[in-house]
Amino acid sequence: MRVEVSIVGSADELAQCFAVRAAVFMVEQKCPYAEEFDGNDFSATQIIGRVDGEPAGTVRIRYFADFVKFERICVLERFRTTDLSKRMLDFCVEIVRRKGFLKVYGHAQKRLVRHWKRFGYHPMDKDFKLVFSDHEYTEILGEFPPHPGAITLASDPYVILRREGAWDEPGILDQSAERPPTNPH
Repeated sequence: MRVEVSIVGSADELAQCFAVRAAVFMVEQKCPYAEEFDGNDFSATQIIGRVDGEPAGTVRIRYFADFVKFERICVLERFRTTDLSKRMLDFCVEIVRRKGFLKVYGHAQKRLVRHWKRFGYHPMDKDFKLVFSDHEYTEILGEFPPHPGAITLASDPYVILRREGAWDEPGILDQSAERPPTNPH
């Protein structure tokens, strides 16, 4: 069984994420469409997980001042016995640590809090009732050490220009820099 996780880089991959989410949240959990597709999909980093080439899971990452939020985490039922959820979470943590974030916030369905604890997340010490899409949730937090290669203002500007998640691979603008500047008027 081949498990792969990557950042969504095309409209087709985004459609695959949406299909997985619709199957898990709208069909399995009976979540209304407007609650599942809430308007935040185009301001987030989307992650797709595949098993043997098949779209099988997804995560959405949104960025805030000093933390990120992992959301819409799901795996199709037939792939839940794989290590896909762990692989997706590990992948996401590496992405956000590389971007300099040390805290990951999320909402875990109460029945899944123990699952999250296995990955190092813990319920937050807040007394706030959180219910949406017919499920009761607990706010959770994961805290991680800094990434030794975190991208900062001191980083090579070409690294900052590169495609999301591909910071160590020369990008199209690296190639562009090889041409002499013409500075047209």
